[in-house]
Amino acid sequence: MRMKSQYVFVIAMVAVVGLIFVIRAIFGGEPSKAEAKTTPVGPPSVQVRQTAETIRPIEIVMRGRTESARTVVVRSETAGVVAATPAAEGAYVRRGQVLCRLAVDARQAALDQARANYRSRQLQRQAAAQLAEKGYRSQTQVLESQAALDSAQAQVRAAEIALNQVNITAPFNGVFDRREAEVGTYLGPGQACGTMIELNPLVVYGDVPETEAARLRVGAPASAKLLSGQLLNGRVRYVAHDADPQTRTYRVEVAVDNPRMDVRSGLSAEVRVNVGQGPAHLVPITALVLDAAGRQGVRHVLPDGRVAFTAVNVQEETPQGVWVTGLPGVTRVITVGQSSVAEGQKVRVAVAR
Repeated sequence: MRMKSQYVFVIAMVAVVGLIFVIRAIFGGEPSKAEAKTTPVGPPSVQVRQTAETIRPIEIVMRGRTESARTVVVRSETAGVVAATPAAEGAYVRRGQVLCRLAVDARQAALDQARANYRSRQLQRQAAAQLAEKGYRSQTQVLESQAALDSAQAQVRAAEIALNQVNITAPFNGVFDRREAEVGTYLGPGQACGTMIELNPLVVYGDVPETEAARLRVGAPASAKLLSGQLLNGRVRYVAHDADPQTRTYRVEVAVDNPRMDVRSGLSAEVRVNVGQGPAHLVPITALVLDAAGRQGVRHVLPDGRVAFTAVNVQEETPQGVWVTGLPGVTRVITVGQSSVAEGQKVRVAVAR
């Protein structure tokens, strides 16, 4: 049976198309326009900004918190019932001011008795000396009367101290932050009247990593900026020599002036410690990247047109950019395309506008 002519035509067309695909597969063909556009031509292009080396103060910056220079729990030295609490809780007090006063009880009577005994011993000593001059007393008897007089004098001093101990006083100028005893409370020796804190000077403490601790020195100038914007100036008073076992950081304490004692303990602050002068570069904050090891730094272009990465330490952020240390001399910092190139890669350089 003969095939219809239209079937023959369709079969012929299919054979021709198949033959074309076979020939293209064997001998290849020209790439399409889309393929031609994705084919890279030459090294990638980046924009750079040339930044010069500038000598400026180098600071170590850390997060910190204010705390009192001293915190002391003021305790009773003797036993007794609290008769008065002259100092208001939270008030500023001077050294020697009474915080709690115990009942005197028999302490005044004991002092009066000791003083009377002392006067009696004085008279006995005078009589013994006069009789010894006339030959009616030996030198040994005179010395015995002198010893009795000295003992009586010591008893007077002990009674005076016992009476004075009813006044529990402030050990330094500061704030009577918390009262532990009220009128009528019985205090034994060593029990607390209240807590005193010293706010001038004020201490601002922070923690620095082991890479920075060796650069800090006691006496170095420092400043602390509070969240309110208030700036406090002072100097480093302490740098720990033993690291925190959990964080592996070292405690740093800065003593700052707080004459009005308006800055409280426990406020957050940004602490800056001046460690001298050194070279620094001002770079755009967008130029900062991380390398494969997680180090912060910038990518820049070497004189031969290849990309290099240098780890940096950020010193200060400003509206114009960030000041960093660690870059060598005049550096062409990549500002556009820094995330799409790798170290050692050849690039084409265009100056950033």
